[in-house]
Amino acid sequence: MPALDLFEIPTAPKNPLEFAASSKNQPILETVRTAIKNKNVMLAYQPVVHAKYPEKPAFYEGLIRVLDANQQVVAAKDFIPIVESMELGRILDCHALQLGLSALAEEPTLRLSINMSARSIGYPQWIQILHKGMEQDATVAERLILEITEESAMVLPDLVTSFMTDLQGFGISFALDDFGAGYTAFRFFKDFQFDIVKIDGQFIRDIHKDADNQVLTAALISISRQFDMFTVAEHVENAADMEYLQSAGIDCLQGYHIGMPEIIPEWTQTMYRRSAAG
Repeated sequence: MPALDLFEIPTAPKNPLEFAASSKNQPILETVRTAIKNKNVMLAYQPVVHAKYPEKPAFYEGLIRVLDANQQVVAAKDFIPIVESMELGRILDCHALQLGLSALAEEPTLRLSINMSARSIGYPQWIQILHKGMEQDATVAERLILEITEESAMVLPDLVTSFMTDLQGFGISFALDDFGAGYTAFRFFKDFQFDIVKIDGQFIRDIHKDADNQVLTAALISISRQFDMFTVAEHVENAADMEYLQSAGIDCLQGYHIGMPEIIPEWTQTMYRRSAAG
């Protein structure tokens, strides 16, 4: 099998829809392509903590980031929706997975979630990276969580179900991201068998004073428990929301109030401090 060059990027769109998207969003696409070419792609790590024991992370989420020509981080919301359906999105998924596997190899106590699109299932380079990572470190699979958004999962539900079943056999866990955003048909939700459900932030923001969101979130927690799925509240941004969610029985918490995404992760900072002290 030939060596994979993650910094090879497609020079032209391969279908009419991709061509139309490329023409409309050329500046941001050029920024992403240049970042890939110049190896200015990285992960920012955000902690996810146990609701009952928020002092210590249960795992981290590795969030893909790119730098622009001024070495400034480009917000994910500015490029992820644009590249999601393009091959450029598959390449970014490859980068995210490769960077995540490297972090897992460097820190044996780390548990890490990495985002992927359902469109990357069967993408040869992505599969190659995953299998190589598992071959090099036997503990990787049980410490890796793959996150698939609700919208993405519903694009290819049967393929996602089969893919998850295969990789769960190796010990890999799966998280359904943005649960409640409005895409999942419950007949598919039962079949998916996600290990973790991340409740969309639109239901979490200001939940301590929003009766409607309290009812909706309680329903989403109940549904997840029925199918033995671990729950995570996304976008927890203040102490009042955190306290309400703890009382509501959520399993884990994630958001700016818990911890910001960091390019230099906490465990690396700890190693640096130890090295300097020694």
